[in-house]
Amino acid sequence: MRNEELAELGQQLRVDAVRAAEAAGSGHPTSSMSAADLAAVLLAHHLRYDFDQPDHPGNDRLILSKGHASPLLYALYRAAGVIDEAELLTFRHDGSPLEGHPTPRLPWVDVATGSLGQGLPVGVGMALAGRRLDRVPYRIWVVCGDSEMAEGSVWEAVEHAAYEKLDNLTLIVDVNRLGQRGPTREGWDLDAYAQRLRAFGWHTTEVDGHDVAAIDAAYRLAAATSHKPSAVLARTHKGRGVAEVDDQEGFHGKPLPHPARAIEELGGVRSAHVPVAPPPDTVLTPITPAGRVATPHYRVGDEVATRDAFGAALAALGSVRGDVVALDGEVGDSTRAAAFARAHPERYFEFYIAEQQLVAAAVGLRARGYLPFATTFAAFLTRAHDFIRMAAVSDAGIQLCGSHAGVSIGADGPSQMGLEDLAMLRAVHGSTVLYPCDANQTARLVQHMAHLPGVGYLRTTRGATPVLYGPDEDFPVGGSRVLRSGDRDRVTVVAAGITVHEALKAADTLAGAGIGVRVIDLYSVKPVDAETLQAAADATDCLLTVEDHRPEGGIGDAVAEAFADGRPQPRLVRLAVRTMPGSATPEQQLSHAGIDAGAITAAVRLLVGEAVVR
Repeated sequence: MRNEELAELGQQLRVDAVRAAEAAGSGHPTSSMSAADLAAVLLAHHLRYDFDQPDHPGNDRLILSKGHASPLLYALYRAAGVIDEAELLTFRHDGSPLEGHPTPRLPWVDVATGSLGQGLPVGVGMALAGRRLDRVPYRIWVVCGDSEMAEGSVWEAVEHAAYEKLDNLTLIVDVNRLGQRGPTREGWDLDAYAQRLRAFGWHTTEVDGHDVAAIDAAYRLAAATSHKPSAVLARTHKGRGVAEVDDQEGFHGKPLPHPARAIEELGGVRSAHVPVAPPPDTVLTPITPAGRVATPHYRVGDEVATRDAFGAALAALGSVRGDVVALDGEVGDSTRAAAFARAHPERYFEFYIAEQQLVAAAVGLRARGYLPFATTFAAFLTRAHDFIRMAAVSDAGIQLCGSHAGVSIGADGPSQMGLEDLAMLRAVHGSTVLYPCDANQTARLVQHMAHLPGVGYLRTTRGATPVLYGPDEDFPVGGSRVLRSGDRDRVTVVAAGITVHEALKAADTLAGAGIGVRVIDLYSVKPVDAETLQAAADATDCLLTVEDHRPEGGIGDAVAEAFADGRPQPRLVRLAVRTMPGSATPEQQLSHAGIDAGAITAAVRLLVGEAVVR
């Protein structure tokens, strides 16, 4: 296209953004209008994409990180000929795939956006896939707003992209000066952004974001830059082209006040169709694992940490599936993800202490067809909760492992203790939450995680625990195991992970006193085995949950929900970590928190009316 045609295409995109927001009665047309010329040049001259084959391995990837500007993206799709005018005007309507912020319900959207600061970190994951795994020269284009440049996750991504020399990644920053409530921190100071990006090792170009020739030249320069990522910093006007809203405060997130007049001012409705350049012919070669790591097997009675079993099982899984990749946040020696690194170094990604980038890269790798396992301490996954939440919105089946969970880690103290992780992950839509108590159970659950449809989470324990199960036993997701039971059971103790072993000690002590206790290993915290729990409630009429976690949102709540269908409620008592721990040995920590064998024994005695008074 000639420059005049590119400018006309930009106007078409603005008009369609105005029309879409008018039809919806809501939306962000002014944020779309500022980036219209940037998008027009990208679509017409630089994006290589087959809209008929969104999964084509050679396709470039476009991430609209400023997802509130979705009218612009949908206007692009109309210009590309993949949606028509009628569908454009269903924007934000019930049942329409043209949602307020883009999601993969549309086949050309790889990941959901709209929670600002996520597009670039996800783009880093995609760019890593192209560079290190696919080895295909597709380019990742990320369009973000200047407001989201305040997000720390953006700078985690900036640093990592430069470290990895991702020259297949281009960031386009729409510097339109205005945020939701007024001016941004830097306004139109492009040099302020450029200095910071260059300090991290990026190539930058500063342009007038409404000069299509300058934009075109900047994109070409980005594509020609080697060994470093590129950023195009574009000075734009929010609401460009309509005097009433052009660079004016107070119009964010609203349809234009006079849309018909605005459309006329923009030159009227247009219907230009852009022939988008196809990707090059590309064939991906599946990764064939180079080495063979045997599935771990452990002898009953041995003492093995579940984190050790996780690392060994993940390395074994990588030997049979070339799409499995491992990501870690500089704690691979502790999470035991290092076992995967030793076995499959080409598929191991180190993200250092940057948990938001860690999870975002997992989402990006998943969008490129890989099966990521991302690992760090359970406590530190809380920093990335928004990215986990958005992974679910993206329907991205990423797998997470949180090690060093609970007070049982010992002397490190509360800053290192994952005590909220079960609640956090249970609350994620479509998630699966698993908490194994022994090594063989852990190994089998890792195998099951490879087939989970959504976000999966495995909670592992730092210290060694006895192996209870044989290596050939299976543990289906949604199941549990009854480890002690009898006809005269008076209480059911429900535990998972470290507290299973404490519950078994307590059950043995109580059995010696003639008090029958049923013990359930609730290794699947979500989905929970309601049938087994209900049968136990029928038999004992009293359930005692014990968890190395805060009382809110963990095992106790999962068990309670099994009785939320209107059936009679059993007596339900919860032992959980209600104190603020300090430094102590693991045994002391469990005792201080009231979740060790002694506390369980005392609680059961109270429940059956046989408390020992000293």
